[in-house]
Amino acid sequence: MAKDQQQISLTFPDGNARAYDAGVTPAAVAESISKSLSKKAISATVNGQHWDLQWPIEGDATVAIHTMQDEAQANELVRHDLAHIMARAVQEIWPDTKVTIGPVIEHGWYYDFDREEPFTPEDLGLIEKKMKEIINKRDPVRTEVWDRDVAIQFYKDRNEPYKVELIESIPGDEPLRMYWHGDWQDLCRGPHLQHTGQVPGDAFKLMSVAGAYWRGDSDRQMLQRIYGVAFTGKEKLKAHLTMLEEAAKRDHRKLGREMDLFHFEEVAPGSVFWHPAGWRVFQTLIDYMRRRQDAVDYIEVNTPDIMDRALWETSGHWFNYMDNMFLAQTHDDRDYALKPMNCPGHMMIYNHTLRSYRELPIKISEFGKVHRYEPSGALHGLMRVRSFTQDDAHIYCTPDQLFEECAKVNKLILSIYKDFGFEDVHVKLSTRPENRIGSDEVWDLSEDALRTTLEDANMNYTIFEGEGAFYGPKLEYVLRDAIGRDWQCGTLQVDYNLPERFGSTYVSASGEKLAPVMLHRALFGSLERFTGILIENWEGKLPFWLAPRQVVVASITSEADGYVQEVVDTLRKAGVQAEADMRNEKINYKVREHSLSKVPVILAVGAREVEEKTVSVRRLGQKQTSVQALTDVTAQLAAEATPPDLR
Repeated sequence: MAKDQQQISLTFPDGNARAYDAGVTPAAVAESISKSLSKKAISATVNGQHWDLQWPIEGDATVAIHTMQDEAQANELVRHDLAHIMARAVQEIWPDTKVTIGPVIEHGWYYDFDREEPFTPEDLGLIEKKMKEIINKRDPVRTEVWDRDVAIQFYKDRNEPYKVELIESIPGDEPLRMYWHGDWQDLCRGPHLQHTGQVPGDAFKLMSVAGAYWRGDSDRQMLQRIYGVAFTGKEKLKAHLTMLEEAAKRDHRKLGREMDLFHFEEVAPGSVFWHPAGWRVFQTLIDYMRRRQDAVDYIEVNTPDIMDRALWETSGHWFNYMDNMFLAQTHDDRDYALKPMNCPGHMMIYNHTLRSYRELPIKISEFGKVHRYEPSGALHGLMRVRSFTQDDAHIYCTPDQLFEECAKVNKLILSIYKDFGFEDVHVKLSTRPENRIGSDEVWDLSEDALRTTLEDANMNYTIFEGEGAFYGPKLEYVLRDAIGRDWQCGTLQVDYNLPERFGSTYVSASGEKLAPVMLHRALFGSLERFTGILIENWEGKLPFWLAPRQVVVASITSEADGYVQEVVDTLRKAGVQAEADMRNEKINYKVREHSLSKVPVILAVGAREVEEKTVSVRRLGQKQTSVQALTDVTAQLAAEATPPDLR
């Protein structure tokens, strides 16, 4: 409505509506409702947008006033305000420090500073102390919209070149909003709290300092990034810090060394060197997945790792994904790329022969190694790598088969996660991004198929607007692990576009050549990453069927060596991974060593066990041992070694 309108109607969550003067602020609205709400208010939602209490409302709108009880909004504001408070604290302690940006991230925030001297752990304590002083001052937060030239000159006068550069990069039609508390101010879109005292002073902690290039460009200035975490209450902070301590104990990089599973080398950053035990886990995952896919009519293929530029131009990757690709040029001046995704190769297999509607759906799967460039600073063990194996599949079907195939994939994914102990699964539906291929009509059809799949399965899901891939919307399956962390793993993506780009067709019942619908599907996602997740979820104590070293048979005396080998052979014949330890070491030493390596079962064998054809059984994490007949133990362990899909 027009800005000169005198009265506007604001509708509240309970359905009631009230008339206000145009330009009224949410702060004034809260005060009109009650004094207590006015004091507790932290922000508002206006027509679905998070809104500062000081921003005017110019037209009819739906309005909700938020307090600290609204955790999503409260966390965002607390963390955002703390970024500003920290920057102010740093500049009050070290006035020559230049400020850059300070966004909210998961569980907290960071702020990047340009300072000659490095921040030390002791400095973080000083900054925290100063931040609490600022919070206790309860300085009012105020906001103003500034003229671009005035803002640029303001920051030039204060020798803040990074702020000048930020302003110059902001589109000319976007307002420049400044936020103040006390005498300190920052360029910021907002929203923010009403005063610094609304930030819980006992519910935040500065965590670490790291290097970060300005705007992520390695040719630009190296800055110092201070990370912090914050919550709306002291107990939530305490729980988070406890979780971080637990996560450190479960770090797959540490456990990977202790269990001798894998390592990395500088000659191949972001690529895994698998040791025998780790490779056994990896192959067990593939064998399991291969059986699950065979049972529901997938066909497995293998496609080249490196393919010509022309293929990637056809798929759209060359123009939309080049920054993440590894490129190569041969002596005959042909351009190639290591595959970042498996789908174009599967298109070539589908197109290799004429297809009939009677063949559909065709489900092409591959355990394909893909290569994606990640900045070296982003690499993190198995969780963030540059080359990894995807359990990719592409399902080619008719439009009439689309909903049924989506439902089948959804059912398969949930069943597989259950086998690995993950039953708390949340789904994200990511919709069309700004940079995309294909018509809006095609995107409407694709998004509807995924949404219907979830609703028919009575699943809770969250919509993430604009976060789909450039070629189609997707479902992302998020697993919650044993200590409450979320991991995005599987994906399901509808794609009407790639089949058309590659000229893929099938002959319909009427004899027409039609483009199939294609589903992109990954279950584990990256097998390397899923392995890391499993290690951390189980703290290295993997389920027996998945453990890289299932049983060690350890001799107590050298006279038992012959029987040790007999036990090993018996277990191996029953399908159990068993190995002998006949070293001239004390049994307690052997038990301790293998326990640190997370071997699930240690069988000790001495003179009595030789005579009685028994074994002394010690389970990982248990102090008690039990003496059992070899036949009984073999049957029991053989059952435990059987993968869940074969039981």
